[in-house]
Amino acid sequence: MESIPMWQGVSICVIVSWIVISSTLNVTQKLRSFIQPWVSRHVLTGTPLILQIQKFQHGFLDALFSGLSCVVSVPFYTAFLPLLFWSGHVRLARQMTLLMAFCDYLGNCIKDSVSAPRPSCPPVRRVTATKDEKENAMEYGLPSSHTLNTVCLSGYLLHYVLSYAHNRDAVMILAGVGMVCLLVALIGTGRIYLGMHSLVDIIGGLAIGLAILAFWLTMHEYVDNFIVSGQNVTPFWAALSLVLLFAYPTPEFPTPSYEFHTAFNGVALGIVSGIQQTYHQFHHEDVSRIFTPQLSIPAFIGRMLIGIPTILLVKFCSKALAKWILPVVSNTLGIPIRSTIYVPSLKGSVSGKKSDESKQLGYIQKLLFFSHQDSFDVDTGIRFLQYAGLAWSVVDLVPSMFSQLSL
Repeated sequence: MESIPMWQGVSICVIVSWIVISSTLNVTQKLRSFIQPWVSRHVLTGTPLILQIQKFQHGFLDALFSGLSCVVSVPFYTAFLPLLFWSGHVRLARQMTLLMAFCDYLGNCIKDSVSAPRPSCPPVRRVTATKDEKENAMEYGLPSSHTLNTVCLSGYLLHYVLSYAHNRDAVMILAGVGMVCLLVALIGTGRIYLGMHSLVDIIGGLAIGLAILAFWLTMHEYVDNFIVSGQNVTPFWAALSLVLLFAYPTPEFPTPSYEFHTAFNGVALGIVSGIQQTYHQFHHEDVSRIFTPQLSIPAFIGRMLIGIPTILLVKFCSKALAKWILPVVSNTLGIPIRSTIYVPSLKGSVSGKKSDESKQLGYIQKLLFFSHQDSFDVDTGIRFLQYAGLAWSVVDLVPSMFSQLSL
């Protein structure tokens, strides 16, 4: 039996201890009472700047900044990262996936901890051209997730390109840094122009993004080595993912931020478990890469035509299985559950046996996870499992199909 390294147990215990301490001492509410008024004042005083920028309103600018916002959004990365895996750039793909999950978790934790408002509309004109933008508008403001994600992912991509460049010189470095800075500036300006953020949100996203990027560039080699050759990888990551579902602040009012975190938390688990099992088959450094004789453009198009429908089918099946299994398991264990979206029969109700024994078990569950709710939302587990299944199929099932079809 594989031994469990001490640092893994310590890490889980530290996070659980933080959940207990922060819940007992109401850390989130205390931080919010200190930070939220300050941020809210800056959002209010920043309104004239937003109105000044929006005086340049034009259909072209609306389309430009809305398009840029879509290109650096979480749904875009969710669609783009599988293609990066299948193109043969597996190291870059897994690092950007985990970095995206890390950014999403920290950014949304800060959003819901502070619960600072977005610019008031009206007088600010808010442009929400897509369904994704309408959901973003329901989140809190600080920090700007688009700015934070752009800083981290474009910065890491630049680092990766420069690390593998054979003829790297000062001109190339300056050009790369200039392009990243231009992209970040456009995204930040666009978020203000679209009425989605104030200046303080953009500055916050920039500062937090730089801090996360600096931390990741220090740790990414250790993370990658652990995933591909570490001990007890999948059980540890599964435990970590489960704990992180509870290590999340309660916002002042409900927002979609926790749903985004749950989805990418599942993605990270699926990617890690799949890569750890199939690294030597499909994810080592010598796999075929696009634009080489081993992986031509027609072959890559074939991969997309097979891979995309497959992962969508796996996502659908994972969701269906989770909708059936989780309520059964919860009722068997006496855990009271409810559903807001996925299970119509559980909407607005609490499921679970009404005996004293099952009630006691429900209270034990609440004690363990320090939940202040009467029941658990089963939608969280369903969403987590469906995205874990989707991510696993991207790095395990679909590459196996490519191998069988000689793609």
